Amino acid sequence: MMKSVKSLMTVMALLCGVTVFAQRQFELPLYPGGVPDDNGLGGQEVVAAGNRVGNVTNPTVTVCLPEGGGRNLPAVVVCPGGGYARLSMDNEGFAVAKWLNREGIAAVILKYRMPNGHCTVPLSDAQAALEMTRAKASEWGIDPAKVGIMGFSAGGHLAATATTMFTSPANRPDFSILIYPVITLDEEFTHWGTRTNLIGDKPNIPLVRKYSNELNVTPQTPTVFIALSDDDRAVPSKNSTLFYDALKANGVAAELHIYPTGGHGWGFANPGFKYREEFSASLRRWLRERTE
Repeated sequence: MMKSVKSLMTVMALLCGVTVFAQRQFELPLYPGGVPDDNGLGGQEVVAAGNRVGNVTNPTVTVCLPEGGGRNLPAVVVCPGGGYARLSMDNEGFAVAKWLNREGIAAVILKYRMPNGHCTVPLSDAQAALEMTRAKASEWGIDPAKVGIMGFSAGGHLAATATTMFTSPANRPDFSILIYPVITLDEEFTHWGTRTNLIGDKPNIPLVRKYSNELNVTPQTPTVFIALSDDDRAVPSKNSTLFYDALKANGVAAELHIYPTGGHGWGFANPGFKYREEFSASLRRWLRERTE
């Protein structure tokens, strides 16, 4: 009888194997007591092909823990990109979480609100996600001293903003990973969709400077890993090099990887990115140096 029970449990485990990742995954509202401010949008979220989500008004975090769990895990808050108009939740969210989990790192995927010209809204969400991750560290098995942030494209701008404009130890990332990021809102080098959606069509100069993250680096800025492609036609490489130069000028440890080809948006689910193995190995080594 005992053998039969064990066999049945084995079969059930095999049948459920494809959902093991999902069993370690749960979604929570970012603001359980209600969203504290308004981004001026209404109606339902809009989901397009590839799980690209727009019109986000109710932010959430999806917590993805490595199989087998553990204690004192490093964690990364993941900010998908999409020009501050939508979020690439699969390529720059869930696929990222799977990779991080395989490396023994917890992932907290942030479905942040669209600014719709309300420039403080995305940063509020990113800071709240960092604060929640540390507040829930014991419950989720996370080391509160090893909580980083990662962003792609406009999500990279958000991650860079959180990296340079933290307001307390609770929302300061311990490290930052920026993938083909928008950094500056300067007219010459910015990504115009990101800029317009964040600060509007005709922003004043102080607002442009405030959200140009290369101008906000200080010696207290946490360490940063940056990766992009040289042939990126959406976000000029100058965004990353300006930020790298600012980091080095302030004595902040940083690493910059520019791959010859790949364009924009290769994320973690694009099989056509030629330098995937090289990129993964570099990021894996960098993360281990900071989290082990």
